[in-house]
Amino acid sequence: MRKIFLILSVLSVQLFLSQKKTDAKVENKKNIIENTNDALSLSKKEKDLYHEEFLKFIAALKASDRAAMDALLSDKAKKMVTEAVYKKLSADINTNKTFDIVKTGYKPLIDGTSVPMIQYKYSDDKAAEPKEIITAVFENDGKILGIKPYKIKK
Repeated sequence: MRKIFLILSVLSVQLFLSQKKTDAKVENKKNIIENTNDALSLSKKEKDLYHEEFLKFIAALKASDRAAMDALLSDKAKKMVTEAVYKKLSADINTNKTFDIVKTGYKPLIDGTSVPMIQYKYSDDKAAEPKEIITAVFENDGKILGIKPYKIKK
């Protein structure tokens, strides 16, 4: 008899502790994606500020004006950038072409913070997937934290 009460008590405890299923409200996926993209993209004012700083840097890179390039870089970037980095950038970026914005948003860093980022392509590249992308990362005040040209290989 004790065994029967023990088995019934164990089963009843499981029955009483089980969770009840409630109806979940399903949101439209399109609205969720649009709201997420709005939160992750830059405002027009920020985009204009960062784009202007990038174009100033490209003009200084084209003219090989080291002082102007250093003035546009953040303090963190100035510590790491050498003459070899400027030469590599001038070789990898075609400064005679114009640039179109492909994507804007925020890029997470290793320390957990996020910084503004704009990705560019050359305006004469009409392919759906550009062959070359230039990613520019900024500090919130508009100073350039880094520029990385990337060639997509297939």
